[in-house]
Amino acid sequence: MRRLMILVFFALPVLGIKAQQPVRAGLIAFYNLENLFDTIDSPDVYDEDFTPEGLNKWTGRRYQEKLGNMALAISRIGEEDGWQGGPAILGVSEIENRSVLEDLVAHPLLKASNYQIVHYDSPDRRGVDVGLLYRPRFFRVTASASPELVLKDDQGERIYTRDQLVVSGVFDGEPMHFIVNHWPSRSGGEMTTRPRRNAAAALTRYHVDSLLAIDPQAKIFVMGDLNDDPSNESLRKILRAAPKASKLKEGELYNVMYPLFKKGIGSLNYRDGLNLFDQIIVSQALVGKDLSSYKFRIARVFNSPFLMQKDGQYKGYPLRSFAGTVWQGGFSDHFPVYVIIVRNND
Repeated sequence: MRRLMILVFFALPVLGIKAQQPVRAGLIAFYNLENLFDTIDSPDVYDEDFTPEGLNKWTGRRYQEKLGNMALAISRIGEEDGWQGGPAILGVSEIENRSVLEDLVAHPLLKASNYQIVHYDSPDRRGVDVGLLYRPRFFRVTASASPELVLKDDQGERIYTRDQLVVSGVFDGEPMHFIVNHWPSRSGGEMTTRPRRNAAAALTRYHVDSLLAIDPQAKIFVMGDLNDDPSNESLRKILRAAPKASKLKEGELYNVMYPLFKKGIGSLNYRDGLNLFDQIIVSQALVGKDLSSYKFRIARVFNSPFLMQKDGQYKGYPLRSFAGTVWQGGFSDHFPVYVIIVRNND
């Protein structure tokens, strides 16, 4: 496996690494692609709005423009930290099928990175799934699964939502695991829908515990659009994602996004409020200063100005593809989030 070497001249105060000390690095990211649909009316899912005759007038031209915008954003994630070519690992949500991911990774802005795809169709009524893209120069998949999140409403009827995605593999010689999520939305009210996200958190926690039972030092990344902030019950109590690396209790995960949340940094604006629903959370094996193996070093929201509304009432908000049914020609209603992990170049 070809190894990326970065001489750490950038972000030295954050990394806490001696100047000019060579390290290997990896960038792990998550991005909600906001309705990356093809133009085909698929049976058994509610995707009629994303057809040429549908409410959104979803033409081939608009689809290609959307792909180009997504490819541009992905290719630039981490540029402020000197990263190039797109994340080593990228979890994605709100994608319709494998085909749209194949179109995305074939775009000229991403083609050289040779992204490979892990994807399963989920039973979500709208047809949206989660997926994982990875660059084989960094990562080799050894196993994957798509655990089903089974929910029921007050009448006992099935609520069809996104499955979760668990991918295991080898990252630059080290076993690592990635759990990609898109937890149930707040549509219908935060309190009313809270049990659904709590159930999603419980399922994620189950898979974390399963991996830790096999290997207590397992390096696990939980990522996704969780539709809750780092302080919510689903994260703090059920997933057990703690806010401080220095005070982790046995079995807790570290929510690397919590310090950003406390500073008022968000990844989207939900109902005119600033939220950090897009998160990356790591197991304890990724925390610490011993760089003989990969450790977490930086967490960021990639909110570069080119991804933002430039003026008007929503200045500074993510520049999305649609405002209602009005084509904006933008990117997503979420900003990407990412972490950098590093290890000594021994």
